[in-house]
Order: sequence, then structure tokens, then C-alpha cells
Amino acid sequence: MMKKFLLALCAGIFLLSGCSKKEDLATDKIYYFYSESCGHCKAASSYINAHYPDLEMIKVDVATKAGYDMILKCAQKFKLGNRIGTPLFCMGDRYVMGWSDKDAAKFNAYVKPFLDK
Repeated sequence: MMKKFLLALCAGIFLLSGCSKKEDLATDKIYYFYSESCGHCKAASSYINAHYPDLEMIKVDVATKAGYDMILKCAQKFKLGNRIGTPLFCMGDRYVMGWSDKDAAKFNAYVKPFLDK
């Protein structure tokens, strides 16, 4: 009986320590949240590959559990509420969500500090 209790206690402590440890999004990296089925994501990827072929980004597929958890962190950081869509770029203290000519212009402005890294 005592073994089961200690095992349960250890498992509980392990789970709680893992759940309470939240990794923040690094401010010196670009996170690109995308979905394979998103046409705007494909347009954004084509644009970025053409204009910034050497740009380092952390690509995060929101269809995975880990990707979904990360996009929620980005949404929380920027207080987006339930207004989350792809593509979503988390770029330090700024973000770009969606993809149009206006979003591309924002991306161009926000990416400048990341180009010299």
C-alpha cells in the first residue's frame, strides 16, 4: 500500500513539475506558425523563400499537439484571445497574422532586426 502511495506521489510531483514549467518564446527568434492546408501559409512561404532565402525561422506546424500548444503561447503573449489564425509570425515583441500585401509589408519591417543574426 505504501509503495503505491509513494509511486502515485512521485508521479504527481513529476507531472506537476512538467506542467508548471512553461517555456517562453525566445525574443531573438522568429516563430512561423503554419498549417499544411492553409493557402495563405503557402503564399507566405513562397514570398519569404524568394525574398529571404537564408532567413532562419522556427517553423511550427499547428496540426501537432506541440505546435498547437506553442501557438497558444504566442496568442497569449500578444493577447489575441480566440482570434488566432495562420500564418502567424511571432517576431520578438511583434507579430504578423495572415498574409496579404499589407502583411508582407509588416513582415518586411519587423524582420529587419533578425537579418543580421
